[in-house]
Amino acid sequence: MKPTLYSFWRSSAAFRVRIALNLKGIDYDIIPIHLRKGGGEQLKEPYQALNPNGLVPLYMESDVPLHQSTAIIEYLEEKYPSPPLLPNSPEDRAWVRALAHDIAADIHPINNLRVLRYLVSTLGVSDENKTIWYNHWVKKGLTSLEKRLASDQRVGQFCYGNTPSMADVFLVPQVFNAYDAKIDFSEYPTIHRIVTHCLTLPAFINASWEKQVDAEGENPKP
Repeated sequence: MKPTLYSFWRSSAAFRVRIALNLKGIDYDIIPIHLRKGGGEQLKEPYQALNPNGLVPLYMESDVPLHQSTAIIEYLEEKYPSPPLLPNSPEDRAWVRALAHDIAADIHPINNLRVLRYLVSTLGVSDENKTIWYNHWVKKGLTSLEKRLASDQRVGQFCYGNTPSMADVFLVPQVFNAYDAKIDFSEYPTIHRIVTHCLTLPAFINASWEKQVDAEGENPKP
């Protein structure tokens, strides 16, 4: 029985796992969970019974549900070590993980769908101020990433060297969101170069928005 990924086409976290699965060459099925229709399928049974936090992705292999994209990707790296998404040395592994967490811990949680919904529906923030909030945190995070990637000798065609790593897996979905928000990437040339190169690879292309069975739009452009 193939592994199953509960996914939403625009979810950054699900996008990460799709990329990692593709890079590892793992054949899997997708079950779409729509985060918007009817108040959100993620908040209804039976999905809540599988994943009480009401988020995607959820990865199911051998009837064991795994949640949180970082934990899922670490699991895939341990169970399917080839091709690797982490370097060999402890120092470089920590650096790649830190880049991934710059996105997963410092950018994405502040501007994901449920946070933006709360700002508007509960706190009464206007759409204009919501956009200001979103752009502020995304730009702050991308500025930090650009400085690191532009100045570190370990950076090659990808965030680490010339093969994709966990850092690229996390970077591309976040940049898709920034492209969609019309953020000016002239300030982030290294990030733009890396993401452009990632999107020449089938693993990234086939994980992208418009390639999903539940897609409702095209890939954003810078």
